[in-house]
Amino acid sequence: MRMLIVSQYFWPETFRINEVARDLVSRGHDVTVLCGTPNYPAGRVFEGYGWFRRTREAWCGVQIVRVPVVPRGQGSRWRLAANYLSYAMMASLLGPIRCRGRTDVVLVFQMSPVIQGIAAVVMKLVRGAPMLFWVQDLWPESLIAVGAIRRRWMLWPIDALVRALYRASALVLIQSRAFRGHVESHGVRPDRIRYFPNLAESTYVPLPVEAAHPALARVPAGFRVMFAGNIGAAQDLPTVLAAAELSRVRRDVHWVIVGDGSMRTWVQSEIERRELSATVHMLGRFPVEDMPRMFAGVDALLVTLRRDPVLSLTIPAKVQSYLACAKPIVGALDGEGAAVIAEAGAGVCSPAEDPQALAAQVLGLCDLDVSSRLEMGRRGRDYFLANFASDMLLGRLERWCSELASDSAKRTQ
Repeated sequence: MRMLIVSQYFWPETFRINEVARDLVSRGHDVTVLCGTPNYPAGRVFEGYGWFRRTREAWCGVQIVRVPVVPRGQGSRWRLAANYLSYAMMASLLGPIRCRGRTDVVLVFQMSPVIQGIAAVVMKLVRGAPMLFWVQDLWPESLIAVGAIRRRWMLWPIDALVRALYRASALVLIQSRAFRGHVESHGVRPDRIRYFPNLAESTYVPLPVEAAHPALARVPAGFRVMFAGNIGAAQDLPTVLAAAELSRVRRDVHWVIVGDGSMRTWVQSEIERRELSATVHMLGRFPVEDMPRMFAGVDALLVTLRRDPVLSLTIPAKVQSYLACAKPIVGALDGEGAAVIAEAGAGVCSPAEDPQALAAQVLGLCDLDVSSRLEMGRRGRDYFLANFASDMLLGRLERWCSELASDSAKRTQ
């Protein structure tokens, strides 16, 4: 099949859609990605790129078509709005010109912002191809969850847009089972909704302690629990720091933070202000290929989310990566993410925004015997293979795309 993926973000930015596109190529498909100038997460255009530089390139067999976007900068509301709108506008205008040839299906990787779906609808209409809308974030609800919008009237046009995008889609794919009610409430029939969770990159495999990343030498020996990924408002780092304060009497417990994001500077300043540098360690951002080695050198992996009805419906993408690497998981979150960890028997969970409970869970896991922790990791890995394995999920996606392409071809004959 000839597949067009519409995603504002793509390699060399690190997102799950990279793996999906690459693996679809390896399975014999012709894949083109319509994306923006790479600038996430730092907010600066990546070296070697520009509005008129490297607008076309290939990566692992994937044909990449880039359109100009306003960099997100430091993530202010107006700068983010400009970033989002510039992609939607430029991809809608330039996509039909730069992405030529037959298209059998259009797949939207819908992280924030949802307005990137506008470009996908344009491509669907121009190419006469069915569209699949893979929902990663619930809009407009996620805007409320992160405090981006506080005036209810501003949500109405966004809600109307979401309804229109869902209505234009042949299938709406949901990364969490809990998303179903939201999608149905926007007028989508149940038979057009399919559960399609996030995949973990194939690099996420269990590794022995001996393979641990050299950067972990900066962390003292002891029980190490690692948070890895986006350091943003939704990830609730204040609760992590508060729990670290409560556990600081245990000098053998070390909280390791790996990643980058809008709250990185705040977290670093808070570590210094609270005098936590002996037990909380920020190591910076590393390529996705390095993460299994980072995980190999720690005892548990941490996933957190703010207390919010919308966020409780999501499965943070890092959960799949953690499960794949056979490490015990410490969760400080509500809803579907916590349910997956419990269902897998892969770790321990506490409610969102409860630092006392989180500290207690970490200390309890620290005091648990090693064999029990290893068993948690094994159960997590087994659950991953049964529910999130790449081959199984991509086979499911291929089948849906093939059916839609075949039905579309019949209608045009």
